Amino acid sequence: MENQFFIDSRELSGEALIRKHRLENDPGFRKNHMEYLPGMERISSDVCEKVMAQMNSYNPELYTARDVRAALEHGVCSSEDFKALLSPAAEPFLEQMAERARMETGRHFGNTVYLFTPLYIANYCENYCVYCGFNCYNHIKRMKLTIEQIEHEMQVIAESGMEEILILTGESRGMSGVEYIGEACRLARKYFRMVGLEIYPVNTDEYRYLHECGADYVTVFQETYDTDKYETLHLMGHKRVWPYRFDAQERALMGGMRGVAFSALLGLADFRKDALATGLHAYYLQRKYPWAEMSLSCPRLRPIVNNDKISPLDVGERQLCQILCAYRIFLPFAGITVSSRESADFRNGIVKIAATKVSAGVSTGIGDHESKYTGKESAGEEGDEQFEICDGRSFADMYRDISDEGLQPVLNDYLYV
Repeated sequence: MENQFFIDSRELSGEALIRKHRLENDPGFRKNHMEYLPGMERISSDVCEKVMAQMNSYNPELYTARDVRAALEHGVCSSEDFKALLSPAAEPFLEQMAERARMETGRHFGNTVYLFTPLYIANYCENYCVYCGFNCYNHIKRMKLTIEQIEHEMQVIAESGMEEILILTGESRGMSGVEYIGEACRLARKYFRMVGLEIYPVNTDEYRYLHECGADYVTVFQETYDTDKYETLHLMGHKRVWPYRFDAQERALMGGMRGVAFSALLGLADFRKDALATGLHAYYLQRKYPWAEMSLSCPRLRPIVNNDKISPLDVGERQLCQILCAYRIFLPFAGITVSSRESADFRNGIVKIAATKVSAGVSTGIGDHESKYTGKESAGEEGDEQFEICDGRSFADMYRDISDEGLQPVLNDYLYV
């Protein structure tokens, strides 16, 4: 498994090889992934301890069909029920799980499906994550949008009718500082009613600043909750520090964010354990911060620039559907996002069962919304994408398809007073 993700040095350019040699000889390379770096805030919280204790003791093979039947019969899904629903024993019960999930979704969300789109404003990165197209060793076209370019991209997106945007960057404080991201949030508030962030983890005071600039919620991918596997996949950079990343959502809530989103990148490690930890992470924070809006994402690995061999380990669409149904039954109030990593057919089906939010008009590149949305040539250069998407439907097409399925597309459900 591990060798599947490593980038062969023979495939690197001369410039990337120089960076690789320099970084591998840096004292910070392969630093203890459980040790904080200078400037990283530590918070006092027992959430991590609770999540990891349950994940580490979880043996999916111990659960039986009887456990699954009992979990589906219970009115309230306990953490033990959740474990049973994620186990191999639950696979023959997928139809029953889907029906229960559909019922819970209808009860708490009606027939609504929320739409948003991501906007990548920079793809510079200081981390070496071997599965990511933005990693600092990958020889790609790097770009950081100017404030003027950001506003132009937002104008193009807003003209399509979209009302919620998710701002993303590569994980580089040097090239995408907090002030730069804050300015992007201020611009986004001019054009959109909902503004999300998917950036490198920051400290509580920085989340507070970004919230004051206009950000509503924060998404953080833990990637994998398996600390040993995490170490082998994140070889350098601030992202290598596993506990700082784990506490990011709690720091965001402490900083005033209205909501937070959780995710493991399914296929990096044991997907059942990662799904369990993701759900429990949201569950324990919900109990600690009952006012906060919680949501889950469920991305699988996708091919990246310079490596088309990356694929999820043992996570097919049936397994993904099982995870999503288990999420919905365990956390009926949580939003569930299914991204354009998945096919149109899968997304069309899962929004009828468990998912409540989908992306549309997606680009994971930098500065290319005008060319993709209008067909015009871009006014400037474009940066390479983070990964290949599977569902490339436009906002208009997605809106129409959701309506044709008898569902109600929702662009925004929150009003500031």
